[in-house]
Formats: sequence, structure tokens, C-alpha cells
Amino acid sequence: MNNAKRPAVQRLALLRFVVVPLAAWVLVKPVRVLAPGLVGIACGAEAPVCVDDPQRLQAANALHAEAVAFVSNTIAPLQRPPRVIFCSTNACADSFGLGARSAVTIANWGIVIGPRAWKPYYVRHELIHVLQGQRLGVMRRLFMPTWFVEGMAYGLSLDPRAPLAEPWEAHRVRFNAWAARIPRDQWWQEAGKL
Repeated sequence: MNNAKRPAVQRLALLRFVVVPLAAWVLVKPVRVLAPGLVGIACGAEAPVCVDDPQRLQAANALHAEAVAFVSNTIAPLQRPPRVIFCSTNACADSFGLGARSAVTIANWGIVIGPRAWKPYYVRHELIHVLQGQRLGVMRRLFMPTWFVEGMAYGLSLDPRAPLAEPWEAHRVRFNAWAARIPRDQWWQEAGKL
């Protein structure tokens, strides 16, 4: 490589490997799920569970284990459970860009559970989204009908709230009707056609 091209290649490498990831870290808060320790979140050694309050690690591990077992045994096995960050404070939730949401799944990289969502059905709901991404593909899940994506998560997580606020209740009803007429062993194949 001649010396005239070297500075341009170096600038491009700096942009690609330093500036873009740093900008994503600062501007796209959900990306922080990839390295929660950098925002002061402690992760346990036993499971991919992280907490902002180490005294609540045992409760978070129990919620995680229950949700993984539930989803794997009642819907379909998870290929690999994602990292789950349990925030007990709004400040923690805000550091991941949760906003008004109770919980969020970021691709198949991880889940953030906000302070209001420390309940089994919330964790199951988010793991169902991960399962959808694993079975259908993350990009495909993003473009699937909302009634399927959210309806499945609300319908199969055993969310006890009834009725849900709209449009969530309508999505759950529509998914349940769809699921009732499709044999369970064909759900993923049929979902791929939506």
C-alpha cells in the first residue's frame, strides 16, 4: 500500500471500529445490553442474569430460570437464553432506553426488565420474543404482523391481566384464535407464511 492511501485507510478503520461503536453506545441505549458492566450492572456467574442491585440477584435468577423452563417446556426449546438485565430502579431502566415500557427485548442479544416487570409473565413474554427471533429470524420478526408477535407473547406467557389495554387485548384474542386452528407442531411453519 502506498503511503498516500494509508491515512485514508486509517481514518476509515478508526471510524468503523471506534467512532461508530462509541456513537451507538451513547445514542442507542439498548445496545448497552451487550456490555452492561460498563454502566455499572453486575452479572451473575451462574446464568446470563444481570442486576443493578446485587441483593436482588437471587430473585432475578429465580425469575429467569422459571421463564426459561416455562418457554422451553410449553412452547419450544430456546436455542440459547439471552442475557437478561433486571433493573430495580428507573435510573437503571433509563440507562438502557426503556422509557415508558415495562420490559424490552433487543434483537436476540438481551432483555431489559424494568422495575415494574419483576413478574414471571413479563419475563416469559420477553423470552417468547427471543424464541420468535430464534425460530423465525430477528429481521423477519420485526416485519411480522403485530397481532402475531405481541399476541403470542401475551397469549402464551399466561399474563393474568384481562382485559389488556388495547390494542394488546385484540392482538392476544387474534393470536389465540389463530393458534386454536393451527396444530402446535406447525406454528412456526405457518407463522413463516404470515
